[in-house]
Amino acid sequence: MGAIYDSTQPEALLEGMRLGRAAIGRGELVVIPTDTVYGLAADAFNAEAVLALVSAKGRTPATPPPVLIGSLPTLDALAEEVHDEVRVLAARFWPGALTIIVPARASLDLDLGETRGTVALRMPDDPIALELLKDTGPLAVSSANRTGEPPATSAAEAAAALGESVAVILDGGARGTVSSTIVDATALPSGKLRIVRVGAIPVEEIRDAVGADRLADAAGGTA
Repeated sequence: MGAIYDSTQPEALLEGMRLGRAAIGRGELVVIPTDTVYGLAADAFNAEAVLALVSAKGRTPATPPPVLIGSLPTLDALAEEVHDEVRVLAARFWPGALTIIVPARASLDLDLGETRGTVALRMPDDPIALELLKDTGPLAVSSANRTGEPPATSAAEAAAALGESVAVILDGGARGTVSSTIVDATALPSGKLRIVRVGAIPVEEIRDAVGADRLADAAGGTA
């Protein structure tokens, strides 16, 4: 089981971040805090590491993980097209608890599983996650729990759930249980935005940001 590094202790945080970066570089898995729930992270450009991530959760490539990014320019680097509505959402809710599904840039060597040419992107509002992303680049990240179990609200819960699958665990303190809201923007520009999952960002706020006429009827429940 990976060691837990307490972010409230400067020396432990520095050591944990150093080891976390190294583990990601070796294709290993790292538990990180985010602004929603704890996440299980892997190098998004390492297909074997991504497969290890979904396997650790008890999933298959049929359920590809989203990708966390550390800056707005990375949105343009990973997406084939970024339409106005997506820019509006990113400007208003990033960093924050909104995941946006966009067409993936075809020229990228990005193998996340059965994505059907898309990628789900989010910039988390968490200083530890953002600092790590600055050094590692985009990370494939899914909630740090086995599929079907409650999200981990602490580093200890994540460690108990994932055991030997994890190389390093960064402890950012207590977290909640509500995941990000997910919006599908792949039907743009002719179609509308679609709510895939209602989470930490209310649908009303998304509707206010882009206009009611650009949002299809909401579907899905809280997760």
